[in-house]
Amino acid sequence: MKIQFIGATHEVTGSCTLLQVNERYFLVDCGMEQGRDVFQNIELPIAANQIEAVFLTHAHIDHSGMLPKLYKDGFQGKIYATDVTCDLCNIMLRDSAHIQESEAKWRARRAERAGAEAPEAVYDMQDALGAISLFRPCNYGDIILVAEGVEIRFTDIGHLLGSACIEIWMREGNTHKKIVFSGDVGNTNQRIIRDPEQVEEADYLVIESTYGNRLHSTDRSNVIPELAEYIQKALDRGGNVVIPSFAVGRTQEMLFAIREIKQKGLVTGHDHFPVYVDSPLAAEATSIFMQCNPVCFDEETLSLIKQGINPIWFDDIRMTLTSEESKLINSNDEPKVIISASGMCEAGRIRHHLKHNLWKENNIILFVGYQAEGSLGRRLINGEKSVTLFGEDISVHAEICTLHGTSGHADRDGLFRWVEGYKTKPELIFVNHGDDDACEDFKTYLCDHGYRAEAPYSGTQYNLATGKMTVYTEGKTIERTRSYKVNSRADMIFGELVKEAERLLELVKTRRGRTNKDNARLTSQIRTLREKWKD
Repeated sequence: MKIQFIGATHEVTGSCTLLQVNERYFLVDCGMEQGRDVFQNIELPIAANQIEAVFLTHAHIDHSGMLPKLYKDGFQGKIYATDVTCDLCNIMLRDSAHIQESEAKWRARRAERAGAEAPEAVYDMQDALGAISLFRPCNYGDIILVAEGVEIRFTDIGHLLGSACIEIWMREGNTHKKIVFSGDVGNTNQRIIRDPEQVEEADYLVIESTYGNRLHSTDRSNVIPELAEYIQKALDRGGNVVIPSFAVGRTQEMLFAIREIKQKGLVTGHDHFPVYVDSPLAAEATSIFMQCNPVCFDEETLSLIKQGINPIWFDDIRMTLTSEESKLINSNDEPKVIISASGMCEAGRIRHHLKHNLWKENNIILFVGYQAEGSLGRRLINGEKSVTLFGEDISVHAEICTLHGTSGHADRDGLFRWVEGYKTKPELIFVNHGDDDACEDFKTYLCDHGYRAEAPYSGTQYNLATGKMTVYTEGKTIERTRSYKVNSRADMIFGELVKEAERLLELVKTRRGRTNKDNARLTSQIRTLREKWKD
């Protein structure tokens, strides 16, 4: 009965944790890293075809985005998720595969010009469709037997439509333990979705810490007036409001807010100002939101539906699906609101809109969600004056703003309230899914309030039957002191040589404790290789 941490350790993205129960293996989340990659993650210590099932907390790509790669590598088990998460992943993983294929083609053209070998896509559409075929929808509140000695239950955690924390009951012989994975704990009083539900007991808790050392504004009622003010300001000066937004969740919340702004006439002098939702994924997600089971909605949204009001739709929405329609948006001088993905500006059509709008001082670029360290969004918020988009240097003259009170994550106090809601303290709390400072600060905050808490790095393993650490790892930062730009085949080959040497060093560091005979033989082989190739 073991747990090993793989991804989102001292980082915000790439969630992935390995469980072993009765010699069977399970993953909780299998996410893609986004933004700057700070710490090295270990590879899965087992083959993908040894994993019996994946338990998925929600659909966001930093939790689900590597499921097609897992399928590509041989995984054929089941993927358990709530029914809405299954629906959302059906569109999100296909969209991600399209991005992977497009980026691979772009890199291939670049490599061809440099006389280098073309890289392979991380995964393709067939891999995404294969992963989607393995999903098994689950209802909130149902206890599901997934294997001998393993039962799970999904509980609404209020982060995204269909999001859940996952309770896992484990039994090995006479040992019974329960572990809870928080997933992303939602902020309270969000529009459309319900507040996080409380879980009452656990032996172990794995909890996120995205905002583990920060507090949100206590008054979320200012969101709509503040958004209206930004729209008014930009339209008055003949500019656009460009909103980088996650296609699933945040886009629908923005539509909810703009519908209310229009309904109440909070922006004046610009009747019927257009709102472009420039993301095929966002369009599909909006359709899922409008058709999903009302049990997922909060009281305000249910009240609107009962009155016959569509909470996320209005006459001036313009959904752009094709690339041709997308290009026409920026050839139109009419002041407008543009909502486009991705939310951190790392990919997608938003980068084209930034290219056309960042250099104009009458525009506003309005951020409405978390921006990971190293992402283009974070760099703009931090005041970067020039950015490179599609090989072109773009000066930043637009007004860069942040809409407060829109976070989908609980802040430090919200996380702590959810922990305090347990009737008995967990034996041990594992803190993950936060950048280095947030992760460590929230761990310290928990310890200061009487909890036993750890913030493990990738590779660390615990025996859950005894509560003791069995493998200890330290955080290994990714070295960025050298950069080998691939301008030719020679550069690429030399870069690969350096990478292999670094991998060899990592291998050597794992040899402590091996037999003297084996280590002496490896030393001799390395010495021979060095002597052969030295000048």
